[in-house]
Amino acid sequence: MLFLRRTFPLIIAFVVGMIGILVYYSPHSGAQALEQEVTMWNRIVAAFAMVLGIYSLMRLHWGRVRRQQAGWAYSFLVFVGFTVMVIFAIYNDGQGPHNPQVIDSGPFKWMFDYVQVPADATMFSILAFFIASAAYRTFRARTPEAAILLVSAIIVMIGRVPIGGLISDSVPAFSQWLMAVPNLAATRGILLGVSLAAIATSLRIIFGIERSYLGGGEE
Repeated sequence: MLFLRRTFPLIIAFVVGMIGILVYYSPHSGAQALEQEVTMWNRIVAAFAMVLGIYSLMRLHWGRVRRQQAGWAYSFLVFVGFTVMVIFAIYNDGQGPHNPQVIDSGPFKWMFDYVQVPADATMFSILAFFIASAAYRTFRARTPEAAILLVSAIIVMIGRVPIGGLISDSVPAFSQWLMAVPNLAATRGILLGVSLAAIATSLRIIFGIERSYLGGGEE
């Protein structure tokens, strides 16, 4: 039993991880065929993982509805929305899975355009106020670095609106330079750090050093 719970998943992670690394650098046709096969199985596993995620989400919200915790009505709306969208998706598929006119004008499309999109817009609109509040707290010029960040942010914001061009033609140009040079350099540095961290984490999982995904933490 311990073999199936601990050792066997480590073997699978090692074999699949090494295959993914080796076939990526191998130009042989057999390696390319193996990569396509692994990619197909990856999609199958992802589909089952999505089903498991939906089950976990529904179980969580059902527990809130059953115990009538605070805000349980929102959890009930999760079930309503999920059921309605599934029914509409099946209805659209039955009407004509290969007919773009049916898909673009069906109830599933209507629900997406007039419920999902406005809800997303509302959430992002509310998020904008939180971002503005966080920016106000962050951009307080208490240190030289914070002062540079504050001045740069003001220049970028002014350069992105029409009033910046009215002040001077140099404001939009300098704003674009800030985004294209210092900001891009910092973004690439962050991406390099994230990539190295992802490689290190992948190697830890492949060689069995990181075992937290097994549910029992590192051993």
